[in-house]
Amino acid sequence: LKDNKAQIKSVCFRSQNRLLKFNPEDGMDVIVRGSVSVYPPRGEFQLIANTIEPLGPGALQLAFEQLKTRLESEGLFDSKHKKPLPLLPSKIGIVTSPTGAAIQDILKVLWRRNDRLNILIFPSKVQGAKATCEIIQGIQYFNANENVDVVILARGGGSLEDLWSFNEEDLARAISSSHIPVISAIGHETDFTIADFVADLRAPTPSAAAEIVSGAREELAKAIEHLTQRSAQAIRLNLKNRREKLRVLAS
Repeated sequence: LKDNKAQIKSVCFRSQNRLLKFNPEDGMDVIVRGSVSVYPPRGEFQLIANTIEPLGPGALQLAFEQLKTRLESEGLFDSKHKKPLPLLPSKIGIVTSPTGAAIQDILKVLWRRNDRLNILIFPSKVQGAKATCEIIQGIQYFNANENVDVVILARGGGSLEDLWSFNEEDLARAISSSHIPVISAIGHETDFTIADFVADLRAPTPSAAAEIVSGAREELAKAIEHLTQRSAQAIRLNLKNRREKLRVLAS
């Protein structure tokens, strides 16, 4: 560590280093907390770093930007990798907390718009140390059993810390490797996570995701009704013209 006036040798051991959310880089301004010790073989003072925080943007925000840049350079966000959603899905898989507000919002919309849909919920934590692992297990479960047409990852809004489970690299790669289309429905419209960029489709809210997977049937029904009315009108007009022609010929 050095500035324009001084420098000190520093070390961050693996036990602490693995807890860092971002990658320290040359030239980065940081705040380091730790203890001073002596390295006996050389008789040098050194700083044992316990925590490292970037100066300016928080560690989580910096980690988010670093991972986003790296995955984007690998092509994980490319539109050519996005799988199309099924036109009329009949089986919906949802990975979320079974007690959260997000699942209630989704179910209300699905039951209102299309109560014939089969819904399978994989219960998982959506915040905390084990959340990412459980969300990945949900994606893998649906892929292994092939029992749904589309998978929705859902949770309500929150801070960057609250949503961090959806910013982990392991989850991003699990979404990318899924052969079933994945919709991310995380937080509010202004919330963005790494999962949003990797998913086949980002829904601004959990309710919007439910609208998306249930809307095609309603739109098709309206289109069919419109075409039916047009067909009936065309037939009536055709019959009217033929009757008029018959009347002229008869006279």
